[in-house]
Amino acid sequence: MRILIANDDGIESDGLRALAAACAQRHEVYIAAPWYEQSGMAHALSVRRPIEVEEMPGVALELGAMAAWRIGGTPTDCVKLFLEALMDENRPIDLVLSGINRGSNLATDVLYSGTVGAAMEGFLHDISAVALSLDIEASYSYERAAALAVPFLEGVLAEQAAGEPVFLNVNFPQELKAAEFQVSRLGRRDYENAFKQTVHPDGRIFYTVAGEIKDSDDGPHTDLYTVAQGGISVTPLHVDLTDYAALEDGLKK
Repeated sequence: MRILIANDDGIESDGLRALAAACAQRHEVYIAAPWYEQSGMAHALSVRRPIEVEEMPGVALELGAMAAWRIGGTPTDCVKLFLEALMDENRPIDLVLSGINRGSNLATDVLYSGTVGAAMEGFLHDISAVALSLDIEASYSYERAAALAVPFLEGVLAEQAAGEPVFLNVNFPQELKAAEFQVSRLGRRDYENAFKQTVHPDGRIFYTVAGEIKDSDDGPHTDLYTVAQGGISVTPLHVDLTDYAALEDGLKK
C-alpha cells in the first residue's frame, strides 16, 4: 500500500514522525508536510503566491519513507501539491493520512482543523483519507497510538477495496481504557469567553483565542462521549454540505 502522510503541526512534529515510522515498516510511505505549524487552517488553500517546496532526504531516511518534502503552505496545499505535482503518476497513492495531531479534533472543531482539512483534500481526489489526533494530555505516546492505528487502517482499506473511498476522523483519548475503535457521530463543542484582549503599550489592541470548552452535545454515540470513556473514536465524514431536507421542501413547492 502506498501512503501519503501530511499534518498541520509541521514536518518536525512527533506525531507525524511516529505515524510515518510505524507505517513505513509495512508500507510505502511518502511525506508532504508544512514547513511550520498550520493549526486551525481548516481547508485553506494558498492562492496568488508561490509555495516553496524542499525535499528532505534526511527525514525520509530517518523514518523509512520513500521521500519527504516540507512545504511552505497550508495542510491542504501539502496534499494537493503532492497529488497533482510531486507524485509519480505510475505509483498512485492508496491512502492519505493526516496526523497524528497534537491535540484532539472532536465535534464541531473538525470544521476548523487543518488536520481534517488535509485529509479532506485526499478524499476530494477520490482517495480514502483518515485524520488522526491524540489528546494533548494523553498518558501514552504517539508511538503507541501509531501502532494501534496501522492495523486499523489496513482493515479499512481491505473493506473498502471494492467500494467507494472513505473519509474518517479518528481521535485517541487521554486515557486509553479500551484499545477499540468505536464508530461515533460528531458532538457539539463551543467555547466560552473565546477571545482575550491585550492592549499593547503603544495603544494597539490584540485578541487571542483562549476560551474554555463548553460541550453541548456529548451524549452516548458522540465522539466526545467515546473518548471520555477511554475509547478510540472513529467518525465517518463527508464533504457534501447540501441541506437535502430543505432542498426537498423547495422542490415540492
